[in-house]
Amino acid sequence: MLPVIALIGRPNVGKSTLFNRLTRTRDALVADYPGLTRDRKFGFGKLGPIPYIVIDTGGVAGGEEGIEEAMVEQTIKALQEADAAIIMVDGRSGLTPSDEHVADLARRHAKKTWLAVNKAEGLESTTANAEFYGLGLGDPIAVSAVHGDRISAMMDEVLAPYEEEESAPEADDENELRIAVIGRPNVGKSTLINRLLGEDRMVVFDMPGTTRDTIEVPFERSDRKYMLIDTAGIRRKARVSEAIEKFSIVKALQAIEKAHVVIAVLDAQEGVTEQDVSLLGLVVERGRALVVVTNKWDGLSPDQRKKVRDDLDRRLPFLDFAERITISALHGTAVGDLLPAVERAYRAATTDLSTTELTRELEAAVMEHATPMIRGRRVKLRYAHQGGRNPPVIVIHGNQTDKLPDSYHRYLINRFRKAFKLKGTPVRLAFKKGKNPFEGRRNKLTPRQERKRARLMKRVKK
Repeated sequence: MLPVIALIGRPNVGKSTLFNRLTRTRDALVADYPGLTRDRKFGFGKLGPIPYIVIDTGGVAGGEEGIEEAMVEQTIKALQEADAAIIMVDGRSGLTPSDEHVADLARRHAKKTWLAVNKAEGLESTTANAEFYGLGLGDPIAVSAVHGDRISAMMDEVLAPYEEEESAPEADDENELRIAVIGRPNVGKSTLINRLLGEDRMVVFDMPGTTRDTIEVPFERSDRKYMLIDTAGIRRKARVSEAIEKFSIVKALQAIEKAHVVIAVLDAQEGVTEQDVSLLGLVVERGRALVVVTNKWDGLSPDQRKKVRDDLDRRLPFLDFAERITISALHGTAVGDLLPAVERAYRAATTDLSTTELTRELEAAVMEHATPMIRGRRVKLRYAHQGGRNPPVIVIHGNQTDKLPDSYHRYLINRFRKAFKLKGTPVRLAFKKGKNPFEGRRNKLTPRQERKRARLMKRVKK
């Protein structure tokens, strides 16, 4: 299971800036204004020795009424669902009563704590850390979330207890295909699983949040082993009030990480929501093979179905690679098409790609649509080979590859996807630049060239 790291602190100490740096995204809004982040935000951490889940929380100022009370509750929930917490303080503002309030919350609810003194760029560590020892949270670490100073070293320490656990080999059957079923509450995930299993294995009730935890269900179909992972529905964070539901989002993210293929269930009657878009974005970010299922398709008029399809095209353009299936889990309509689609997505995600064929397709793509000119020199793409599976990673070697625009990246991805039938899985490109053998070497002139240079320099001086 991926470790979970929570970021807490008073408003405007840099939690969202650190969240963006750890996830290598700009998902969290950042501005020099206290209280900008109100709800917990979840993402996959990329900075550090192992992958993890990071939670950004709203600032805690010590108030007990209105929005302040709600933000305290959100912080407590984050501390309870996290394996470790990074408590952030402002090294330039110094210790405040709000910092002491946050420290008190951490001592009462956090499993492990790390104290980060932010905005310490240009300050001596001893100077920045001095007054924060009084919080009783261990040795402070002076960092700069904006500039990245000492962030990597801090994450190495935070994640060290989990590195061995994460690197341990999985005990799962290698031939078992793990499928995570995700979606908002009451979209029909458990009904769909029961339909796939042919029995009422999951508790089904017409009330959001019936499934409280991640449930793994093994089954076989045509001598093929599967593991279905049913996750608690991810409801809007503002509506999560019951303590028993506090783990739902983290469990879903951990299920995504563990799965080979993700089935994302949408509600045709409610359409695509912001929560759906956010969740599907995380699936793509982790590079998981994906099948998008629109449930409750029965009973919709032709006009309503067209509206739903148009909504999917408009709200989910980044999922053009995923196969879409419209079903009725309750009545079993088109459910039989689901497992074959999952198998196709898995085969695409784990396929072996020949270096010869990849290079040939790369050459054809460049012939059809030439690479751009950069300062009078055309970007040269020499050859390609496979660099990873699930998702497929295609490594392209050439010159000035870092100058290729995003539009050309998308063009190449679409070419490779069409040529190798990579439907159902994201495709990632990695570019390698050839080293200049003369870089850092001075051109040694011949005696004749030296004399010529001397004559020219005399003319310049005159």
